[in-house]
Amino acid sequence: MEMNRFDQLATLSHPQRMGLFRLLMRRYPDAVAAGEIATALDLKPSTASVYLAALREAGLIVQSRNGRSLLYRAHVTAVQGLVGFLIDDCCHGRPELCRPTPPYRKDTDMADTSYNVLFICTGNSARSIMAEALLTRLADGRFRAFSAGTRPYSTLNPLAVKMLTDKGFDVSALRAKHVSEFWGKDAPRLDFVFTVCDRAANEDCPAWPGQPISAHWGLPDPVKATGTEAEQMLAFQQVFGMLRHRLTAFTALPLKTLDRISLQHALDDLALSRDTNESLTE
Repeated sequence: MEMNRFDQLATLSHPQRMGLFRLLMRRYPDAVAAGEIATALDLKPSTASVYLAALREAGLIVQSRNGRSLLYRAHVTAVQGLVGFLIDDCCHGRPELCRPTPPYRKDTDMADTSYNVLFICTGNSARSIMAEALLTRLADGRFRAFSAGTRPYSTLNPLAVKMLTDKGFDVSALRAKHVSEFWGKDAPRLDFVFTVCDRAANEDCPAWPGQPISAHWGLPDPVKATGTEAEQMLAFQQVFGMLRHRLTAFTALPLKTLDRISLQHALDDLALSRDTNESLTE
């Protein structure tokens, strides 16, 4: 077993293999197609295949098949074992010296705490904007919602704005903005960061100050919908329903009693919820 850990460390010591592994960790629990991985990392398909084979042989990722496509997912149990090995082997009974992250707790009284939540997508014109508006409505004083884009558009998507307006949301404060607004010293201290599009999750952003809990909630892009305006609006309604389902469950989590690991598992479980069969009206 110890030699296997050394093999895993050796595999991750290669910068491009590590980059590929980090992408799959950001996308977890999604299983990502090999072609999408190669495109996201600007790798030749043959090179990506070699790196994927090495990570799979080391037991750090798992492979599945969907039709003719090979899909890859980070093997988080193996990662936990590797981290545990490093702590046990290096710390020799003093894990408090090596503990990578503290349990999820805020410095202030939890009963009086509001949580800052950031939703990220590429353009910050539709999905992340809908998420910000929805969580603001569901917040009940417990959450402050924000959104940003890695490559934001200059204006919001008109169909997203129309749908939110028709549902009675106040859209006056919503705007597209770059994620860098949340990196500065005057930015709000984030407690949760969610990526809601695969392209944004594929990008390697700097680590967030304060180690907020992050999760990838990949959603279909309604902006890509074609057809009549009614058909396009249906795509926005479906994504809105998915977001409402996840955010309603998120706001119901007992944040005061969950430790960081349990909370991370709960958020990853919500990412697997693909239910769009909700009422599309409010």
